[in-house]
Amino acid sequence: MYKPVHAIEVRIWGKTVGAVALDPRLRYHQSDFLSGITEPQEANILSRGNRVRLKSREILFRQGDPAYKSFFILTGRLKLIKLHEEGKETILRYIGPGEITAIISVFKGKEYPATAESIGITEAVGWDKQTMEQLMLEYPPLSVNMLRCTINRLDELQNRYMEICAEQVEQRIARALLRIMKQSGHRAEDGVRIDFPLSRQELADYIGATIFTVSRILSTWEKKGWIKSKREQITICDPHSLVLFSENP
Repeated sequence: MYKPVHAIEVRIWGKTVGAVALDPRLRYHQSDFLSGITEPQEANILSRGNRVRLKSREILFRQGDPAYKSFFILTGRLKLIKLHEEGKETILRYIGPGEITAIISVFKGKEYPATAESIGITEAVGWDKQTMEQLMLEYPPLSVNMLRCTINRLDELQNRYMEICAEQVEQRIARALLRIMKQSGHRAEDGVRIDFPLSRQELADYIGATIFTVSRILSTWEKKGWIKSKREQITICDPHSLVLFSENP
């Protein structure tokens, strides 16, 4: 039985970046995007967008299509996939409840830089550029919040780039699991369970490694009791050991 996680501290690059995510039904209410917004204001902001409900593995937008709307996730999760010219896919990020995606592309009138695919049943709200501009004028905190979200996203991408350039694959896997755990972890009897299907191939695509390498490392960590891994499900049994390993392999 899942229980909300409240007290597991996660550190990335020597900094405390927060605790494991709370109950997903509450996450979007605690979103940075809605910080400083009252409940009546929140209801009005959400009502001004178009609600979208996706089945599992359904496409919300495709890489290369004109970016007409940015989307705020209410429930469920999106996987952002970048398709390279050689045909290889890379997972850029997982977008969960309370997060917004495609802000920059919409405001700059560009194409979507990646494809957004739903993981499980997902509900989102989308606003076009004109509506977003009107909302920011009516609710000034939204402008600051969007800037903060964008900076945090760029900071995360910079850290991931540093990981790829400077770290061994074992460290990258540890940091990836901790990052995903922070965003999507729930307390289970045997540890902190990532609350969406995550295959070894997807983890490999996320960190830029081969599935053989990822499988070998996860199997080693299972023997140590750090994680449990079965078909598309990963449980972090010993987060502290993963944190220590990510900083001092």
